[in-house]
Amino acid sequence: MDKLLDILKKRHISVTEGRKKILELFLKSPGALAHADIERSTSANFDRVTVYRTLQTFVEKGIIHNIPTADNAILYALCKDNCEAGHHHDNHVHFICDNCDSTICLEKVAVPEVKLPKGFTKKQTDVVVSGICIECK
Repeated sequence: MDKLLDILKKRHISVTEGRKKILELFLKSPGALAHADIERSTSANFDRVTVYRTLQTFVEKGIIHNIPTADNAILYALCKDNCEAGHHHDNHVHFICDNCDSTICLEKVAVPEVKLPKGFTKKQTDVVVSGICIECK
């Protein structure tokens, strides 16, 4: 509970039951979570809008980061300590298992540098690799 409160206070986010419950899910999860996963795991006291707003706040404050999927959905995963409001430093590849659908941050696999043509400005590079995870092999 101390780690949870430290994360929220460090990022100057007011502590609410909803935020504590959702952050606790991320701290306990070994991989990424979808909005629907979070809705199912929290009590009926948190409606869809509350969950959405909490996720957006956590992304903006550098607590979690987005992971795009092939079907244009978004998953969310816990950031490392060096992320901060407006500055994500989660420059790693994400792996999605075709068998169990788990999404794993491959923190030791950096996103390769992409050289863009003149006049283009990079904002973000996302690399998602799909295949079979070590648990399903």
